Amino acid sequence: MTTDASHPGDLRGASARANRARRIDGWSFLTVAIASLVAVPVVVVAAHVLVPTGEIWAHLAETLLPTYIANSLWLMVGVGSGTLVIGVGTAWLVTMCRFPGRRIFEWALLLPMAVPAYVIAYTYTGLLEFAGPVQETLRSVTGWGRGDYWFPEIRSLPGAIAMLTLVLYPYVYLLSRAAFLEQSVCVLEVSRTLGRTPFQAFRSVALPLARPAVATGVALALMETLNDFGTVEYFAVDTFTTGIFRTWYGLGEPAAAAQLAAALMVFILVLVAMERLSRGGGRIHHTSQRYRSLPRYPLAGMRGVIAVAACAAPVLLGFLLPGGVLLAWAIETANEMVDAQFVSYAFNSFVLATVASLLAVAIAVLIAYGLRLRPSPVRTAAARVASMGYAVPGAVIAVGVLIPFAWLDGVVNDWTRATIGMEPGLILSGTICAVTFAYVVRFLAVSFNAVEASFAKITPHLDDAARCLGKRPMGILTRVHLPIMGGSLLTAGLLVFVDVMKELPATLILRPFNFDTLAIRTYQLASDERLADASSAALAIVAVGIIPVVLLSIAIARSRPGSRTVSRGSKGP
Repeated sequence: MTTDASHPGDLRGASARANRARRIDGWSFLTVAIASLVAVPVVVVAAHVLVPTGEIWAHLAETLLPTYIANSLWLMVGVGSGTLVIGVGTAWLVTMCRFPGRRIFEWALLLPMAVPAYVIAYTYTGLLEFAGPVQETLRSVTGWGRGDYWFPEIRSLPGAIAMLTLVLYPYVYLLSRAAFLEQSVCVLEVSRTLGRTPFQAFRSVALPLARPAVATGVALALMETLNDFGTVEYFAVDTFTTGIFRTWYGLGEPAAAAQLAAALMVFILVLVAMERLSRGGGRIHHTSQRYRSLPRYPLAGMRGVIAVAACAAPVLLGFLLPGGVLLAWAIETANEMVDAQFVSYAFNSFVLATVASLLAVAIAVLIAYGLRLRPSPVRTAAARVASMGYAVPGAVIAVGVLIPFAWLDGVVNDWTRATIGMEPGLILSGTICAVTFAYVVRFLAVSFNAVEASFAKITPHLDDAARCLGKRPMGILTRVHLPIMGGSLLTAGLLVFVDVMKELPATLILRPFNFDTLAIRTYQLASDERLADASSAALAIVAVGIIPVVLLSIAIARSRPGSRTVSRGSKGP
């Protein structure tokens, strides 16, 4: 009996891959070049910290900056707490309990993710403002007049927290449920044998095991909170994103706007660092290859009613109610608002989203494949830099794109004026090119994560076999990997497509003149208090957003290890 654990062929293959990793080739250069290009907006914003702005920054620091910081912190505390409670609580109920409607709530709880925060803000404003149907009905029933009663002000900081919580809790629900599905039944049952109730087992065992996933979900929700522009701007809540926009367009001070963007980046970096620290040094691994169905604790009587209400409330408030209101408004205003101009807005959105998603997926494939061919610390770091844009708010990326693009346009115009006596005008800034580049920087991480995970499922032996048959790297990619990865690439493209359709701050800052999208049209009409007129464009965005919700629901249902192979009567952890 041999004691050598390694086969000679495996050693030679590993040695060959190590030698290739040390060589510099086209793939390595491409990976680093793309990462450097994608990092330009962030680097530009960071570099402007050192640019003198005269008295503008001093004025902002003394008057508005404390308000930006305070409101941003309160938003983070409120939205973080709300998404944590709703996301983790509902995830535990649908995963570990049995009550009426559980199977419906499993996927329905993801539906609010399809609604942009600014859309739900406009909808609830139309419902709850003084002239809205809710207060009108209240006055007609009670006979009260203005000043005779108190009603919560929707356009406020608490209102913004509520709107953002309703559409962002699915981030926590998504990752928490996946973490609960992956947990071993043995650990949970041991806690029950020690006298723990289901709730005590959840609090002392399941929740600590799921802490990394929960922390990641809350961090994603908070990043989206800091990125939000439409909701806080409409509710008159001054944050960094509204300050960046007003400083750029209102004061005409790009350097000061970039410094505000840099301050916002500090918030993001602190948030990312806190999320990493929250994981601690522990690691959680599955120690068995055998799985069986998770125990579902029956909830009957009042407990069942409470569980149904807890799961139904976020779906009702975050999707069904605003979706129904939008549909009613859209039907009422369809004759006036759904016209040739609306079709042009939809076409612009579709073209931008399609181009950006194709580019993001293609770049993600190139980076991930280059990392697969030549893994090394430098290339891995380059890939991580290229995919960090999702953690940076759209307003920050927009500022970081516009500054270098405007500088390049100035250089080109100076050169052409000196050589041929004419100026071509805006070539990069204020064009589709700038908008698309910002989208790719912002959402490359979405496609890269999906593509990288798909590559990880393909054994390296396939590459070695294709190489032995004379295939070069590009041939291996096109003939072997891409056909296998078709479903993952489509999913990545759809996710980027929907994110681009909803993106508001980057589009608002970078779009060309007289070039509007559905998101911009919704924002403009709502800003003019034409909430019903904005419903058609908003409803179209929501309808497109349902696509990834369906995909995510299917993926979660299949995420439990062994779920496809375990028979009904098998035993395991």
